[in-house]
Amino acid sequence: MTKPNTENQADTTNVGATAVADHDHHDHEAHHEEHQHSHDAHDHHDHQHDHDHDHNHSHVPSSLRALLGVLFFTAVIFFAELFGGWYSGSLALISDAMHMLSDSTGLVVAAVAILLARRTATKTATYGYKRFEVVAALLNAVSVSIISVWIVFEAIERFRNGETIDITVMLVVGVIGLIANIFGAIVLHGHSHENMNVRGAYLHVLVDLFGSVAVIVAALLMQFTGILWADTVASLIIAALILPRSVKLAWESLRVLLEQVPVGVDTEGIVEKLETVEGVSAVHDLHVWSLDGNKLLATCHVVMVDEKPRADCGVLDDVQQAFKELGIDHTTVQIEGTKHHNHEIICHT
Repeated sequence: MTKPNTENQADTTNVGATAVADHDHHDHEAHHEEHQHSHDAHDHHDHQHDHDHDHNHSHVPSSLRALLGVLFFTAVIFFAELFGGWYSGSLALISDAMHMLSDSTGLVVAAVAILLARRTATKTATYGYKRFEVVAALLNAVSVSIISVWIVFEAIERFRNGETIDITVMLVVGVIGLIANIFGAIVLHGHSHENMNVRGAYLHVLVDLFGSVAVIVAALLMQFTGILWADTVASLIIAALILPRSVKLAWESLRVLLEQVPVGVDTEGIVEKLETVEGVSAVHDLHVWSLDGNKLLATCHVVMVDEKPRADCGVLDDVQQAFKELGIDHTTVQIEGTKHHNHEIICHT
């Protein structure tokens, strides 16, 4: 998927901001030159952004085309399974249809989220709209979890009362659903690493594929062994496939929205690396988060050994380079002297 320009726009609005603690005339000049240095980099980046902006909006993202293609087949199979489940009396088919409905809804929301995420940042939405994808992923995960719980209660009711099932209709619709899900999984697999929403859609289609297999196996068991409760067991298997994945996706989305440190990021290791930069005596107030579950952002305060920061922004450049080596490209670094750092300590105690 072509990455939305909101990330680039956000980068240009935030990168390289510095503050100097000492307020003598020399420090003021150093800070001014440092700001000018960041401003020059900002202008150059803006020029590149304009070029990328025009290029990215000249075509529809491949991930969006993939989502729309899978959406069409998913919607068709949803209606087929819903009608087939109602006509045949198969809870497994109805369960799979409900998951198909969730997938269809999720695909629609994912497509809308991708379009919204491509909108440029504004004065009021300085980070752009990338987080719409995370909100959509959370809503999709919650809806799937609710549906899986409904399936479990319905299956328990079926065990008590039983149900007459048209096995032939169940088998035919199950095979059609399997073919459609194989197609959807193949189409989305190549885009499943691009963003959280596409990954969520891919996982749901994959679970639907196994759900279709469960429907087919249950139909064959009933056809050749007469075990009518195989349909109910299949519906429970589908629910068991759905629930853990949807809960995991919901938790991942919630972590992003709560701006928790992304999984796999070692904040202590980041501090240790930054403190090895020449001219840096300490690092504090480090914050690391993500806008969309993929791109990392960070802010921190860097205490310098020398009370008078270098006017060429050497320390700032070295710190930002250290961040990039750790996979964090969007950073805001506040440079401060030891006097200012000590003043902060006094004020916060």
